[in-house]
Amino acid sequence: MGHLILLFSLFLTPAFADRGSQKSTQNLCSNDVSHKRQKRDWIWNQMHIKEEIDTPLPHHVGKITSSVRNNNAKYIIEGEYANTIFKVEETSGDVYAFERLDREKKAEYELTALIIDRTNNRSLERPSKFIIKVYDINDNAPVFVQKVFNGSVPEMSPVGTSVTKVTAVDADDPTVSGHATVTYEVTTGGEYFTIDDSG
Repeated sequence: MGHLILLFSLFLTPAFADRGSQKSTQNLCSNDVSHKRQKRDWIWNQMHIKEEIDTPLPHHVGKITSSVRNNNAKYIIEGEYANTIFKVEETSGDVYAFERLDREKKAEYELTALIIDRTNNRSLERPSKFIIKVYDINDNAPVFVQKVFNGSVPEMSPVGTSVTKVTAVDADDPTVSGHATVTYEVTTGGEYFTIDDSG
């Protein structure tokens, strides 16, 4: 009795993620001389960086900026991988990544921005937390969840009889249109079998 082998190929449709930006929340600190509330602002665009950037390191991520005016001001960052993967230029507030990032390993990092007086290490502004998001690129091929899918069908079965179900997954970001979409196709035996988008 002859056997038919079903081979399946996968297709992806690339898409692009929209980049958004947002302002940070405002922080207040007291003025020791006048005892009045003085408005201070941490100001920066939402931090983001694309994964697997193929250019020389370091990669510019963004900029933390405070409205504090002090000639001795120094920017510092603390938190996940601060001063290892991520470093800040202490006078400008520019934040850099010193490693290529992989969204599939870690999609975001939480850090804290501080600004201090370099002469006495006194804080000039309340610390403010921020997130560095790693944007997905469509860099993963879908893979079947198992190597072999077995199926069978009785002879003389009517057209449309189910034979088996296959499943493939994609590690890319499912929230980005098309990046984790999997479709299926029968490449051998198509005169006898069809497959739909559910596998």
